[in-house]
Amino acid sequence: MNKNLLAYLSLIIVCLVWGSTYFAIRIGVATFPPFLFSAIRQIMAGGIMLVALKIIGKLQLRRSDLLNQSITGILMVTLGNGVIGWCERYITSGLAALILSLIPVFVVVISYLFGFDRRRPHILILFGLILGCLGIILIFRDNLKDIANPEYFLGMLIAFGACLAWASGSVFSKFKILNHKNVFQNAALQLLTGGIALVLFSLFLDDYTELKAISGKSIWALAYLIVFGSIIAYSSFVYALKHLPIGVSSLYAYINPFIAIMLGYFFLNEPLTDITLLALTATLSGVYCINRGYRKMAIQ
Repeated sequence: MNKNLLAYLSLIIVCLVWGSTYFAIRIGVATFPPFLFSAIRQIMAGGIMLVALKIIGKLQLRRSDLLNQSITGILMVTLGNGVIGWCERYITSGLAALILSLIPVFVVVISYLFGFDRRRPHILILFGLILGCLGIILIFRDNLKDIANPEYFLGMLIAFGACLAWASGSVFSKFKILNHKNVFQNAALQLLTGGIALVLFSLFLDDYTELKAISGKSIWALAYLIVFGSIIAYSSFVYALKHLPIGVSSLYAYINPFIAIMLGYFFLNEPLTDITLLALTATLSGVYCINRGYRKMAIQ
């Protein structure tokens, strides 16, 4: 199959599956220590993938691979995805998805500030950044009544930090790593090393007395996230990131918030306000403008 076609199919999988993972994470961490929940998910997924690669003779580990992929794994899996799991103890799954929809905006800023892409930005990219900033303002405006709750406010701020970490890992993976041709090995190493780092977070930050009250729903959510959220969707993302421009590979940010917000609204009774919808519109319009600007620059 043509690599571009396969890359776009991989991106479609990411768009559809990752929108539902916020919903699954919210269910999972309701009764499961959040960092331990994420650690088990990622270690299981990464371990299964490495064993499968070993069985079929496709595992080719090098020290440089382990070092580079562990950096990406810590940024994206530990400080990005894993930390979001903790945040969803205190903020809604829809809000978490809305904040992370700003990843493409963060990617543009990081790529420019650190010299990975110093081309003169297209006017649409600049307009997209403005819309992204407007989205951030609206997110805070919509949550003014909850900011007085220290845990809610902290959850929001740390979610923005997780967004920054994921974007940084994406940029590092795209521009700094000479990726091993086996993208599934890359994904497996990122998941495994990120999961191991989450164990350290769990040891210091989780309350293990919660293990006595884990619900069946949390176990099913964990199983779903291992198979679909990590093994299938994360591998698809790594493949798309390798074969598509970084702006295009971030297109999943269009779809994920819609799916997450709708699932949270219908099944978890999470609030859906006019300002939330306006923030979503501004943010996703910004992402659209950024990607449109990149495509125009590519054909100039």
